[in-house]
Amino acid sequence: MSDTQQADATFPNPVIPGFHPDPSVCRVGDDYYLVCSSFEYFPGIPVFHSRDLIHWTQIGNALDRPAQLRLTAALSSGGIYAPTLRHHDGRFWLIVTNVSEGEGNLLFSATDPAGPWSDPIRLPGVPGIDPDLAWDEDGTCWCTVAGVAQVRIDLDTGETFGPPRKLWSGAPGAKAPEAPHLYRIGDYWYLLIAEGGTERCHGVSIARGRTPAGPFEPCPDNPVLTHRGTDEPIQNTGHADLVQGPDGSWWLVLLGVRPRGGTPGWHVMGRETFLAPVEWVDGWPVVGTVTSELPAPAWPLVPGPVEAVRDDFDGGELRPQWISLRDRPTEHCTTKERSGWLTLRARGGSLDEPDVVFVGRRQQHLACEARTRIDPAQGRGGLAVRLDEEHHYEIEASEGEVRVVSRVGPLRTVLGARSVPAGPVVLGVRVCATPARDARTGPDTVTFGVEEPDGTFSVLGALDGRYLSTEVAGGFTGRVIGMYAAADTVHFDWFDYEQSAS
Repeated sequence: MSDTQQADATFPNPVIPGFHPDPSVCRVGDDYYLVCSSFEYFPGIPVFHSRDLIHWTQIGNALDRPAQLRLTAALSSGGIYAPTLRHHDGRFWLIVTNVSEGEGNLLFSATDPAGPWSDPIRLPGVPGIDPDLAWDEDGTCWCTVAGVAQVRIDLDTGETFGPPRKLWSGAPGAKAPEAPHLYRIGDYWYLLIAEGGTERCHGVSIARGRTPAGPFEPCPDNPVLTHRGTDEPIQNTGHADLVQGPDGSWWLVLLGVRPRGGTPGWHVMGRETFLAPVEWVDGWPVVGTVTSELPAPAWPLVPGPVEAVRDDFDGGELRPQWISLRDRPTEHCTTKERSGWLTLRARGGSLDEPDVVFVGRRQQHLACEARTRIDPAQGRGGLAVRLDEEHHYEIEASEGEVRVVSRVGPLRTVLGARSVPAGPVVLGVRVCATPARDARTGPDTVTFGVEEPDGTFSVLGALDGRYLSTEVAGGFTGRVIGMYAAADTVHFDWFDYEQSAS
């Protein structure tokens, strides 16, 4: 791309679309690394790399071994909350909360952010959620948590020194002061927090002090970022982290959502990672508009590899984008049993069950299509769009039959069924915007069908997408589209996912 072409270009925001909330970023030389919350999904904490802050490539998952991540009893929207990623003294540090299993706050380290990451150091002296790490000039490490409170910590042992000490916690009486991040910038230590809760009242505020322990003076223009009470297409903006661009400019990575449809507006892909510019005025950050398109930056762009539409399951291991529910034992999920196929062996009888065998990827486009070729000769399984155990749609195949099933709250319904020839069958799902009708119009329509031998798509059921939204289901996650086994053993030859016209 020429300089002229780049100057005229724009790039989509979110920079990491789909269910990628609570971003934390760090810069090491010319490289940027970013992590997100993963909740009840395994492997946990996706790790991304970029050279330009615009293009991000997933290079792994930090928590990819059972010894690192226990989620057996994690409820949906439980599990892994709000990691912080930092680099200090030649090593990457990752601190995070597992709110399930009694795990609490955990510390991991690595020399390569792509992994492997260490086994956890448990931190019983660090309370609460959303832990942050910062080092002062003499190497002392400070851990700051939601609330907002702070404790000194020894990273080698996990030992803490003294009880947590309360710091500045945003506007008096404000809901949910959380997501603290502490930075030394110029002459001050800056304490960045979120407040207002991670829904429509979410926002970002900041204070500064002369030492990492404060006292902290609040910015007179707090909140420095919020979309509460506006008609902005991006809402719930908050949970931010500061980083410098390649040219020394400042930027904010943050979470936000894209509600659509009528009232109250439904967001279906969860909280996504956005980018916003920052300028410093009188020693305070001024955050620019969070827009759906970003102008080309002042530095060279470095696009990463383009993700292939199709996964043929020809590799020995699954790509890092694939996630499962709570664990992924090889006896239930493997690409090595039948060459070129993904084999899933059932454990739960349906997607209503918390231990169902499921392998999916985050929905990352408002309009998209997914397809898979399944051989159900030895069992029953299919293609699903999942939000949680009580909110999911799927098309399910058994030998000679296909059916579409909807689970919304307490209601489980078979919407349609048809016979198909014995042998493998191609199942598909299409997600597209719903034409505006009135204030009650849902955000999108989710359509399931079977691909005929001539390539035509035979629709078997179409459903209102609002019931797979956070506004209906609650929680903190977003849609995941993938394959599952409900009885015995099923095999999947390939899986396609691609953006489609809205």
